[in-house]
Amino acid sequence: MFLEISKAVYLENYRISLTFNNGETKTVDLRSELNGTVYEPLRQLDYFKNFQVKYNTIEWANGADYAPEYLYEISS
Repeated sequence: MFLEISKAVYLENYRISLTFNNGETKTVDLRSELNGTVYEPLRQLDYFKNFQVKYNTIEWANGADYAPEYLYEISS
């Protein structure tokens, strides 16, 4: 089974609750994962909050995203 994100809810700071297609819900803190040019705008919390579930993962308006498998691995 390929992991997909079916639901994502902003919590606080840089934390997002993610529901995966395997039925698990996990929390990911992306504060330390905002490295590189494409992720730089996400350091502004107002920008970070505005993501959507697209193509089975979370994505921001500038095209920044993370693989769902990676988000699953780093979440608790």
